[in-house]
Amino acid sequence: MTDTGKILDGVTVLDLSTFVTGGFCSAMLANQGAEVVKVEQPGYGDAVRHSGPPFIKGESPYYWSLNYGKKSLELDLKNPEAKEALYELVEETDVFIQNFRPGTAERLDVDRETLAEHNDDLVYLAISAFGQTGPWRERSGYDLLIQGMSGIMSVTGEEGRQPVKVGLPMTDLITAMWAAFGAMTALYRREQTGEGEYIDLGMLEATLPWLTKQAGMVFAGEETKRMGTKDPVLAPYQTFETKDGFINVCILNEKLWGELCEALDRPDLPEDDRFEVNADRVDHLDELEAEIEETLAEHTTDEWIEIIAEDAGVPAGPVYEVEEALHNPQIDARGTLTEIDHPELGEIPVIEHPLRYDGAESGFDLPPPTLGEHNRDVFRELGYSEAEIDELADAGAFGSESDAE
Repeated sequence: MTDTGKILDGVTVLDLSTFVTGGFCSAMLANQGAEVVKVEQPGYGDAVRHSGPPFIKGESPYYWSLNYGKKSLELDLKNPEAKEALYELVEETDVFIQNFRPGTAERLDVDRETLAEHNDDLVYLAISAFGQTGPWRERSGYDLLIQGMSGIMSVTGEEGRQPVKVGLPMTDLITAMWAAFGAMTALYRREQTGEGEYIDLGMLEATLPWLTKQAGMVFAGEETKRMGTKDPVLAPYQTFETKDGFINVCILNEKLWGELCEALDRPDLPEDDRFEVNADRVDHLDELEAEIEETLAEHTTDEWIEIIAEDAGVPAGPVYEVEEALHNPQIDARGTLTEIDHPELGEIPVIEHPLRYDGAESGFDLPPPTLGEHNRDVFRELGYSEAEIDELADAGAFGSESDAE
């Protein structure tokens, strides 16, 4: 560990991925101190750079959220000189990330077997929609498709209405977190054995373990369905309407149920046979909702938060807009939203990653890079002279003028 004290100091990541799955994975690694070199298509870059509006002076803030802490290198992988330069980078790389459709890496000569000739202890991470094997292996896939095929959309939304996707790129981010976890565990194994690793990660399989309670219902032979904010196995565990808005109430056991009823001044509810224990309440969700909302209509959300959450200590909270989620006393006190200096835009916001170590540091050292910002820096660090970098540029390794147009 170097003077900065970050856990992944000294680890180099070469990221050839686009969009979210590889991008958020390598951002997580960068946050822990890894040097991440983002290899991009000359003149165009990662497609997420163009995801918008909104744009701020031509840059997508969505792109920022996936690419803090990285260096950007344009390389034309169809250019022989660029390919050889990439192989030299691979020799000094610990983790290699790509999210090509299966077969593409082989066509570009950046598959596991080819790169192993240049670095046999490389951790190679291949992310795809459905994995490297199986009848769907060659299909392309994105978050919306995987949300549908994983069962998530079948249980999201209101009963009797059309399926709804989660408002975030949920399966992209799930896959990204598995990818980062896989990279870390493979690096740990390499420390023990000296051996590299190949990780085959499919988005569909990455999502299925997150089904948890819904999968449990299927295992028990029960039918799953869309329930709005209601929960299939806990009650009350949902969103309720108040006098001026909405409140989430989370009751996981009988102790909390009693405390909620006391806070609501509804001692009659636990005495009702329909609501006595959790299983009864799950069987009578609609009646329970009506009873609780009748009481909640008497006060505002803020008033109920004080009564239920602060005074009674029962888990309850407001339904924030995104701006409120980013700016509130708790987040401010924790220093979660910070700023970093961007070379063209000045100070830009950063949502810090949540791991807080007692014995190590974390955090982003670099802003999201502009396209090709580190073309020369990456090769200087590799030991290239300025003349050799000029030769690479003249050979079109970083793309041509037409690529930039």
